[in-house]
Amino acid sequence: MSGVKLLGINGSPASRRVEWALKIKGVEYEFIEEDLQNKSQLLLESNPVYKKIPVLLHNGKPIAESLVIIEYIDEVFEGPCILPKDPYDRAIARFWAKFLDEKCLPAVWKALWSQGEEQEEDKKEAYEVLKVLDNELKDKKFFGGDGIGFVDIAANFVGFWIGIVEEATGVVLVTSEKFPNFCAWRNKYLNCDQVKENMPSREMLLGYFKSRVQAVANGPK
Repeated sequence: MSGVKLLGINGSPASRRVEWALKIKGVEYEFIEEDLQNKSQLLLESNPVYKKIPVLLHNGKPIAESLVIIEYIDEVFEGPCILPKDPYDRAIARFWAKFLDEKCLPAVWKALWSQGEEQEEDKKEAYEVLKVLDNELKDKKFFGGDGIGFVDIAANFVGFWIGIVEEATGVVLVTSEKFPNFCAWRNKYLNCDQVKENMPSREMLLGYFKSRVQAVANGPK
């Protein structure tokens, strides 16, 4: 064992990002499944600021926040580069990863779970951020060019999870008519062996989100 532990959740996009980076580098690690309803003392001590997963422990030292962890892994461990080597390209990759986390994911998630008139407004916001991604992917196979890189790993929610949540909720955000470049990227992404190896069971996630939909439907009227 290399002295690497990952505190996370099997079905979490953020946890899966980190596992993907560790596998690219060929790093052996121990995965410790957390229960967010009963957080372990190790998690609370390792990430006292946010108290959330994922947290990487390397020789006992904690690193939190998935994108920060991936950069740490890329710098510390031998193996294929995850971020581009060129400083400008690295900065651009960081920009798009930040956009995915801070603008895209919240807008899409909100649109998928809101209802009624509120949902129509939320969909408009989601469409705006998805259009930005669609434009960025014009004439590109992946965000980083011909191969999967840092931004594609960061985009695992919109690449994999979003379709599952759409199926569970019955809310359709992404169509090839609206976002042809994004859909072309997603099709390549989902058919990539690297992606298939680093995502949780689709059936497991679909069952989980369907149960959430049912819980909302059976909630207070």
